[in-house]
Amino acid sequence: MVKDTARQLLATLKQELLVLDWRKKQQSRAAVMVHIRDVLDRGLPEAYDQERFDHECNEIYQHIFDAYPSAIHHRYAA
Repeated sequence: MVKDTARQLLATLKQELLVLDWRKKQQSRAAVMVHIRDVLDRGLPEAYDQERFDHECNEIYQHIFDAYPSAIHHRYAA
C-alpha cells in the first residue's frame, strides 16, 4: 500500500508539477506540497498519526526538492 502510494505520487508529480524551474516559484512549490499531502492522506494507513503524517510529508517534499529540479533532470537520471 505505501509503495504503491509512493509510485503514484512520483508519477503524478513528474507528469504534472515538476516543470522546469518549479523550485523558483512559491506557487509551484506550494502545489507540490499540497499534492504530496493529498496523495499521502488518501494512501497511507490509518496508523499514521498527525505528527508522523506531517513529518513524512515534509521529508518527502524535501527529498523531491533536492532530487528533482525538473521531471526530466534529476539525480536518478541515467
